[in-house]
Amino acid sequence: MKNIYLLTLLIALTSTTFSFSQIKAVSETGDQVLLFENGTWEYVNTKDLEAKEIPLNPTNFTKPKEADFLLKSTKINVGFWLNSKKWKFHKAVNNEEAEYEMQLKGGDLYGMILTEKIEMPITTLKKVVLENAKGVAPDIKIIKEEYRVVNGIKVLLLQLNGTMQGLKFSYYGYYYSFEGGTVQFITYTAQNLLEDYVPEIEKLLNGFVKL
Repeated sequence: MKNIYLLTLLIALTSTTFSFSQIKAVSETGDQVLLFENGTWEYVNTKDLEAKEIPLNPTNFTKPKEADFLLKSTKINVGFWLNSKKWKFHKAVNNEEAEYEMQLKGGDLYGMILTEKIEMPITTLKKVVLENAKGVAPDIKIIKEEYRVVNGIKVLLLQLNGTMQGLKFSYYGYYYSFEGGTVQFITYTAQNLLEDYVPEIEKLLNGFVKL
């Protein structure tokens, strides 16, 4: 019962948090704005978004040797190497915005892959994720952020912590956008479990590749 409750809440939150279709627009005066599902909008202030310099992790991250299965996106030219002995995966059924959902076998760690053909600045993607998350978890905050080079690709790592219906949750994932589209490769679990799961999370995320 505990596992079902956790999964239901996290899926509900993920379905709201990481949808970003049709959110970027241009006003009559040529300013970029973000449109949100509740009908509100706000200007994209690029200077504010880029004011805080995000550090680059000097480590070169690569695909784990034990990753034996390449899960390919059907929308854009990217793939995700994973260890099929440890991870269950299938086409997304709980979130229509996602391509794939996954779960660590025998664990309370979940993953989701969202892809769009839209290219956007990574700072804009970061802002959209945060604003949408605040709609269901007002206390959401960034705990960790850094750029990483993963299999030759520069991605943004974000760890987000928040609370929904009393459940303290964590999201830990990679965000990437290029001329071919945008990727959100996300894992999520309860906050008190995250530290124990980080080694498995890192192995999973570092299977991200461009094809």
